[in-house]
Amino acid sequence: MAQSFDPARYAVLIVEDDALVRAEAVDLCEEAGFTTYEARNADQAIRLLERHSDIRVLFTDVEMPGTMDGLKLARAVRDRWPPVAIIVTSGRIQVEATDMPENGLFFAKPYPPRGIIKALNDIAARIQN
Repeated sequence: MAQSFDPARYAVLIVEDDALVRAEAVDLCEEAGFTTYEARNADQAIRLLERHSDIRVLFTDVEMPGTMDGLKLARAVRDRWPPVAIIVTSGRIQVEATDMPENGLFFAKPYPPRGIIKALNDIAARIQN
């Protein structure tokens, strides 16, 4: 199936403190054709967002060390970078729709790789239009 957009034009920022899970998420996004940046915590993520205007998707875990968790990071990104799409994941915390920023997506871990790729492709197609 040919894609009508170039996913490499859109970067995904993966924020995950577990190195193995982060590496798997990076591989998943890169295999789907997206450019990726990675951070271990929200502070690193904010610094990357400040430096890389090509980041169009935040893909963050909820639980992580540092000054804020993934939900606080998601809300901060929504406030400061409104065009950035947000995907939140967690293996232990059930996130309710009311906890999420507007238009944010939640995937429980272990998340379905096809579901993540579909969400990323849908976001990229929406950005292009």
